[in-house]
Amino acid sequence: MTDTPEATPSSPGTTPISTLTFEAAMGELESIVRQLESGDVSLEKSVALYERGHALRQHCEARLAAAQARIEQVGLGADGQPAGTTPFGES
Repeated sequence: MTDTPEATPSSPGTTPISTLTFEAAMGELESIVRQLESGDVSLEKSVALYERGHALRQHCEARLAAAQARIEQVGLGADGQPAGTTPFGES
């Protein structure tokens, strides 16, 4: 048995990124940014934090893209009445 504390599944940085909600991933990403900006972490830890942060950013972008693809935009006809829907971003 070692004297170092073991990471728990709920500890930041140990939860698989693919299982995180958008909000949880953003929260962890913000925490990483604060740690890196503080300058109080070693170079090795900084690199590990940066790599996790990069993966979290990619996860958040993918979650946003998926949500955006699900949003539909209501189109209006010449009379101002709803005339149907189109996927977000299409005119």
